[in-house]
This record gives sequence, C-alpha cells and structure tokens, in this order.
Amino acid sequence: MNKQLLRLVAAVVLAGGSLLTLETGLPCFYSNPVLAQGREKLAAEDVYEQASEAVVTIYTGRGSGSGFIISADGLVLTNSHVVENAPRTVTVVLKDGTRLPAEVVAFGDKNLDLAAVKIRSQDNLPTIPLATANSVRVGSEVYAIGSPFGKFSGTFTRGIVSRLDEEEKQIQHDAAINPGNSGGPLLNAFGEAIGVNTAFYSSRSRNTGISFAINLEQVESFLVAVQSGETPRLSAWKNSTSPRSLTLDGEVVNGSLRDGDETLWDESFFDVYSFEGWAGQQVIIEMVSWELDPYLILLNSDGTILTKNDDWRPGDPNARIIITLPEDGTYTVVVSTFKSEQSGDYTLRAYN
Repeated sequence: MNKQLLRLVAAVVLAGGSLLTLETGLPCFYSNPVLAQGREKLAAEDVYEQASEAVVTIYTGRGSGSGFIISADGLVLTNSHVVENAPRTVTVVLKDGTRLPAEVVAFGDKNLDLAAVKIRSQDNLPTIPLATANSVRVGSEVYAIGSPFGKFSGTFTRGIVSRLDEEEKQIQHDAAINPGNSGGPLLNAFGEAIGVNTAFYSSRSRNTGISFAINLEQVESFLVAVQSGETPRLSAWKNSTSPRSLTLDGEVVNGSLRDGDETLWDESFFDVYSFEGWAGQQVIIEMVSWELDPYLILLNSDGTILTKNDDWRPGDPNARIIITLPEDGTYTVVVSTFKSEQSGDYTLRAYN
C-alpha cells in the first residue's frame, strides 16, 4: 500500500495570515520570517499571555506530561515518552480546565523523543507558531511553560540558551523544568516555540539548572514525516501485505487477530481490507466479535483517514461505520482492536 496514509493538517494560518510551505510542499507551522523582521521582543508577561493558552496537560491514565497545540484543528506536539505506554485515547486539558479526548497519532523513531496527539472535533484552538530556522543563539532569552509533577499546570519559567548541542540536536538552557514539563514548549522572546522540552540533568531527581529541548531541525523533520505518513509506528499498515478484497453486498467475512500478526503503534493487531466505491455512495461497515473490542478505521484512496469507530452504540462494543463516500476510488478498511494485544475471531461485512 504505497499511498500516503495521513494528512493531519490541511492548512495552518500563521501570523499575518500567511501560509508557508517546506520544500516538500507540505504545510508548515513556522512564523512568517518577513513579518518577523523588525519586531520588538515581548515582555515576559506578554510571552506568557500569548503562548499559555496553547499549552496543554496530557493525562494518559498511567502518568502525565505537557504538550502544545500547533494547529487550530488540534494537532499537539509532545514527547514520545509521555504517551508511549498510553492507550490509544488520552485526555488533553486546556489552560481553562477543559478536558478533551485526543488520539496519539504518531511517534518519532527510537532516537527521537517526539510524538503527535490529535484532539478530536476541533477547528479553532489557540496555537503556538514555530520560530524560523537557525534563529536560536547562545545567550538568547528563553521561557518554558508546562505542568511540572502533573499538578502545577501553566507553570512559567525563564532562562537563557546555555549551549547548542549540534551532535544531539538539542538546546541546552537553564529555564527550570521538572518531571511533567516533558513535551512542553521552549519559547523565544517573541512567544514562538524554538524547541520541545524533553529532559533535565539531575543526580537527585531535581532540577540543577541544566535543561534540554529538542531543536527545530528535529521537530521539522518529524512534522514532515507525520504529514506524509512516514513516522515508524504510524505507517505500519501502509507497508503491510496486500489488503483482502471486501465486497459491498453484505457478505460476511470471517477473520482473526492473533499473536504474530502485524501491530499498530499501540501493539494492537490489525488486518487490512479494500473495496471500490464512488462519490455519493453510502456504505455501512460492521465489525462484530465476542472475543475482542473491535475498532474500525476507514481511509480514502490517498490514505487520508476519513472516520473511525470503536463502539456501535452505547453499551455495544462492536464497531460500525456509516459514511457517504466523498469520491470515486479505492477505499481501505483497517480492522483492529481498541485495546492492545487483544486476540480473537471477528466477522466483517460491508453493504450499501
């Protein structure tokens, strides 16, 4: 399945209403370098006021961390170690205390501590723009916002860039961060993110004034991979074996998910099916099992996720998708489980 899996963000409105693109042609989350010329630095309190609305706390049920929103439709950057052992769905808490469900949608590779979380059903969230490339200098003022220890959300600290580690592609700084700050933004004096806070140096589990953030070069590469569906645990089914054919005549297909099958990022087993459809066609897809908690994902011909479902109706854990197809083409159905490592038999059928 050599098709693009996911385009998480169609467009991002940046300062001044400009949309910048990388050389790949994919949307970019950077501030406008033209408008950046001649700007005056903000006072610390203005940096906080401008950026803090877009900093979130992420609760996984097994721990918590920080993150920050980079697109109005709810794409959140964080560290992979914040969400790597999380269930598929986590809770994102905004500054005002609003709790929103979100899905972990991508991870960096094993050497890159970045992840992407997507808040559901949003289109007007506050955002933090990324600074322009190569704008970080030793001695520059920096600020960190996060939720240390999972209790003190919106904590704001200040420091300077102490060192640029070109080999590790990290920014060393002395703005205080602690457990729970992981995944929060490191900001410049214009309220733009220059990195993602990831760790601090300590011999006794306390901050000693040496903190580290992943730099923009790494963040940029990760976002391009997210948008093109090439992050390691995001592209699992794209590179799987050829999908099984699924007809739209209601014929029941029997399948099973077992140890040894391919897995998604959260270690849930999956199968892949495909069918031909046309614009305006209404399709119903149902997955039923007595042995596992079904989960369905529907993608269009270019790999964009159209819809998902994990519960047919309240009290019924089976999965059901009802959709009017947007275009002619080949559609892909990913059959999985809501919880990781579940195994068992299932039936699948599609009809119109």
